Amino acid sequence: MSKIKVVHYINQFFAGIGGEEKAHIQPELREGIVGPGMAINAALGDEAEIVATVICGDSYFNENLESAKKTVLEMIKSQGADLFIAGPAFNAGRYGVACGAITAAVQEELGIPALTGMYVENPGVDMYSKEVYIVATKNSAAGMRDAVKKMVPLALKLAKKEEIGEPAVEHYFPRGIRKNFFTDKRGSERAVDMLLQKLGGEEYVTEYPMPSFDRVAPAKALADVRKATIAIVTSGGIVPKGNPDHIESSSASKYGEYDIEGVMDLTEATYETAHGGFDPVYANLDADRVIPVDVLRQYEKEGKIGKLHRYFYSTVGNGTAVASANAFSDEIGKKLIADGVDAVILTST
Repeated sequence: MSKIKVVHYINQFFAGIGGEEKAHIQPELREGIVGPGMAINAALGDEAEIVATVICGDSYFNENLESAKKTVLEMIKSQGADLFIAGPAFNAGRYGVACGAITAAVQEELGIPALTGMYVENPGVDMYSKEVYIVATKNSAAGMRDAVKKMVPLALKLAKKEEIGEPAVEHYFPRGIRKNFFTDKRGSERAVDMLLQKLGGEEYVTEYPMPSFDRVAPAKALADVRKATIAIVTSGGIVPKGNPDHIESSSASKYGEYDIEGVMDLTEATYETAHGGFDPVYANLDADRVIPVDVLRQYEKEGKIGKLHRYFYSTVGNGTAVASANAFSDEIGKKLIADGVDAVILTST
């Protein structure tokens, strides 16, 4: 019996080509295994093997979605693939979106079983979990072994057209598909059992998890912006030259507080970005493109705002967990209130 032919998709980083500076590389087809394909191929055992790897830069794919998708599909089709695996992308946003998009296209246009893997906070999960199987992974490549352990069994089931179990069993994100099933207890009994477990502080698993929406009440409008103290907070990673607080380029564990008293302009010699999720060239040339200190100084001079707060706060949004971002915002918010700040300009990338 011949082995199942697998084509694997990865980005420029996992291919060992480079980081953000190589994110614009065009799709490339290589025979055999590259990077994390080693672990996946080992887990496939005697049933399947990776015959080719498609590599594409995250920026190129997302900025040239239709043409990149067409090229990648042609590459996959040329290999006579029986199964397609993308990633895993963990919490890398653009990588996750690319993995989701190409997995959906392979499944729909080529009719080939396909799946990918991502962390729950990856935007690719929200965008594509209803269309394709996305295995839940940890938030970084440190969870590669765990991801492969979960992805490969499901991938083989898909390739062999075996029945797929429920999300909790097969480790994929719910797809919104309801199935009838028989159980030894009727719904009312199961509901009471769950309620008792919850009241007793015991672990329980709901049969229908509800979505969780973060609602933030809008602040009151400023009475007079011409008398207001305005602060800048950014997830764009702008830091003094040299990144003195060593804020990580991805999955940031901290934020920085920087004094800009008397600073009229953020120059190439004094400021840069620590962010690893976008091309840093233009931000490094002029950090005012991310946090508009120069414009706000002009507004301050013209009396359009009261004054610019002497500190700005900065972290990196790339791959940073929502829980960490919430913790940062709580700390920063308390400082801004204590300093009498009236409003904040929050910038991203």
